[in-house]
Amino acid sequence: MQIIDIYNKFKECGSVTTDSRTLKGGEMFFALKGENFDGNEYALKALEDGAKYAVVNADSAAASSGDPRLIVVEDTLKTLQELARWHRSMTFVDGKPLTVVALTGTNGKTTTKELIRTVLSVKYNVTATEGNLNNSIGVPLTLLKIDSKTQIAVVEMGASHPGDIKELVDIALPNYGLITNVGKAHLLGFGSFEGVMATKGELYDYLRRTSDKVFLNADNPYLCRMASERNLHNDPERPYSLVIPYGLDYQGFMVLPSDADNPYLRISCSCDSGSRVISTNLVGSYNADNVMTAIAVGRQFGVEMEDVVKAIEAYVPSNNRSQMTKTDRNVLIVDAYNANPSSMEVALNNLSSVVADRKVAMLGDMLELGEDSKSLHKEVVDKLVSMNLSLVCLVGKEFGSVCEGMETVHCFPTSDALVQWLVENPVDGATVLIKGSRGTRMEKVIPAL
Repeated sequence: MQIIDIYNKFKECGSVTTDSRTLKGGEMFFALKGENFDGNEYALKALEDGAKYAVVNADSAAASSGDPRLIVVEDTLKTLQELARWHRSMTFVDGKPLTVVALTGTNGKTTTKELIRTVLSVKYNVTATEGNLNNSIGVPLTLLKIDSKTQIAVVEMGASHPGDIKELVDIALPNYGLITNVGKAHLLGFGSFEGVMATKGELYDYLRRTSDKVFLNADNPYLCRMASERNLHNDPERPYSLVIPYGLDYQGFMVLPSDADNPYLRISCSCDSGSRVISTNLVGSYNADNVMTAIAVGRQFGVEMEDVVKAIEAYVPSNNRSQMTKTDRNVLIVDAYNANPSSMEVALNNLSSVVADRKVAMLGDMLELGEDSKSLHKEVVDKLVSMNLSLVCLVGKEFGSVCEGMETVHCFPTSDALVQWLVENPVDGATVLIKGSRGTRMEKVIPAL
């Protein structure tokens, strides 16, 4: 079956799902297959439960059932991606192709995406990536949520191997793109920091080929180098012909110091009505770049600066990202959704700058770092020791392997073990940083604090 025929059937449905448990009725069900699951086994049940159509692999048992509601293809994931690309290509706003803003980066993708969504929603109907569904399945699902009301789509893209971003931009076909930053993450897949830059730079490569626009943090030397290597500044008469530059230093904005009375990120800026302070609900000066990105995108699309500021100030983070929580006993800085060496460094720098009598770090392993894992965890431990914190608790075998015999550090195999220790050794009156890779489940310690 041709993709246009599948698209016509998709329009009868209006939505897709890859999880038969979420069916409400009338969807197109895609039977995806992974290492530990096979959606083809649930395709017929999905039809019984209300799916209008089910897309299945040709070699599946379901395909031989003869049910006319089955759409039989060679590869369901490839078909999902082709359908998403087709839908994106066939969506127009006021007679013009839909605008898609794509973003990737090592750290801050989801926070930046949510800030951009919040700012653009002042003026437009925005369809954006939900949560961090930013991979080869999540990006197509985001695009297939675009409907007749959508005026701008904001698509987050993650990567853990070379070629990942190229695959995703070829599906989403963005008109604008940005990289939040580049750092040491997923080194097991990328092989090196240079591999990280090359893969993230696949977004720049695409926009260079299509002569579309790049939002560039002009304060970031790595991003500027990547843009220069790709000749994005390609016209001597217009040095930023493909680039929309922004940045704290570039624009003369300034991060204000935090203290007990003002623990959240504040930025002094100049706007059309004069100087003012942007008071956010985000923790850490490292979020300043994310805020500046949202300002740049909002202004590019005609959102008035006053409205941009109001939107940013109204945004409250969730999902354990850059959240500050005050319990009856402690102040918690929760950034437990993910961790890598660069994000760990800025989180610890932020903890150092916090004004507090008692400061505590509870950190989980940074995963997928390959052969450099031990040395990178050792660097974090060395930094922790230099900070003279009141208490340091580390979770996971990677940290455990580099702090054996250290009396100033408490090591635990799992977050559950740390929770049990906290029950017996309660922490009170402290400012506590909680951070770790998703697999360490560091959010489990929150109730014990």
